[in-house]
Amino acid sequence: MAGSVALITGVARGQGRSHAVRLAREGADIIGIDLCADVDAIPYPLATPADLDETARLVAETGARVITARVDVRDLDAMVSAVEAGVAELGRLDVVVANAGVCTVQRWDEVTPAVWDAVIGTNLTGAWHTCVASIPHLLDTGAGSIILISSTAGLKGQPFFAPYAASKHGMVGVMRVLANELAASGIRVNSIHPTGVDTPMLAGLDGLTKRIDASPDTGSIFLNSLPVDLVAPEDVSEALVYLASTESRYVTGLTLTVDAGASAR
Repeated sequence: MAGSVALITGVARGQGRSHAVRLAREGADIIGIDLCADVDAIPYPLATPADLDETARLVAETGARVITARVDVRDLDAMVSAVEAGVAELGRLDVVVANAGVCTVQRWDEVTPAVWDAVIGTNLTGAWHTCVASIPHLLDTGAGSIILISSTAGLKGQPFFAPYAASKHGMVGVMRVLANELAASGIRVNSIHPTGVDTPMLAGLDGLTKRIDASPDTGSIFLNSLPVDLVAPEDVSEALVYLASTESRYVTGLTLTVDAGASAR
């Protein structure tokens, strides 16, 4: 991927950081975007400016160029400006990774309008804004790969995740539509669906065990087939590199699972 440029949202920590460093090691320069601030309806701390600085340092250590911006993916105008600035600096855009996401746990009747708006706005609308801001630059390049980071919750009805599952299922719809609309332009669009990943977002799953204990019929829905509870961010990044590279040049419209068999149950 030498000479390519990748845009990654939610880049300050967790999966986003892992994706940025892994793509940089493959030769890509990075445009990294993150809010780096908490959101009122999300009950756990989100990434900080210091986290974003650390991601930039790790990417730079690989020898790649890196540009970062503190932007809320829910703000389309800000996203358009940030992507334009990054492309102007680095010269092109080849890969887009819509990774920014948040998660909450509650029964359906505990979902407040604020929680719904925050999760759908960040995960689904934010992914859409990322695509809208990026596609014109991919068209200028004449090819490219868009990768939406969804979840096992984007393929099955995991209880207590109504806004999260709705957002992650919605990303699949966006992916499939864009895969069809952009195919003639040489732009591929796919989604990745991890099981639980060992990242700071796990703080958003606080209380899940208690709810499963209270509704034991739901517990098996969350089990992986392989004997692991969580995968590492790097496991997801390996799949992402495949979809980002020309090794997958004929792969589009795919829901690629990195879920230890969870969606097969």
